[in-house]
Amino acid sequence: MSNVTVVSHPLIQHKLTMLRDKNTSSKDFRELVREIAMLMAYEVTRNLQLKDIEIETPIIKTTGKVLAGEDIAIVPVLRAGLGMVDGMLDLIPNAKIGHIGLYRNEETLEPVEYYCKLPSDIGNRIVIITEPMLSTGGSMNGAIALLKKHGAKKIKSIHLVCAPEGLKKVTDAHPDVEIYTASIDEKFNDIGYIVPGLGDAGDRLFGTK
Repeated sequence: MSNVTVVSHPLIQHKLTMLRDKNTSSKDFRELVREIAMLMAYEVTRNLQLKDIEIETPIIKTTGKVLAGEDIAIVPVLRAGLGMVDGMLDLIPNAKIGHIGLYRNEETLEPVEYYCKLPSDIGNRIVIITEPMLSTGGSMNGAIALLKKHGAKKIKSIHLVCAPEGLKKVTDAHPDVEIYTASIDEKFNDIGYIVPGLGDAGDRLFGTK
């Protein structure tokens, strides 16, 4: 899976272990998700284009590099994906935000769309999908297909943990999408939860478990 990057920075791995702990409070869980998302944003944006500009330091004129103006959209998959948005915005404050609402049919494990609101110029932007858990791959495939339907061409996704089965399902269906994750876990179980995972990210973020 050449389009998959496991971000193994020690700070991310340390914080991920704290996330997995069932005794971590919702407050701490939210803070950790935000921090990990911010750290992972460095990797996701590593290949942004730069251009030269001339500036004047207090000493002399010199040439420096700035972003070349590639527009970015951050699109969380509701609701757990919301927990990663603020961390991304800490580094990319000018990004536009879209939202995709999908829920999983508990019998078929397939995604059902209930909401989609995207920037009108989504086709001209680098789109970063935030979704803490990539389990069966059904919801992520649904989100990517929806984005492509609305004209998105450059798509990346960012996750805390992935199940290998779901990861393969997404990479097979969308080999053009770059996927970033802090961990590829063991598997998902018979009710679609990642093992060892970190539980239901939405419930732990919002205190609804």
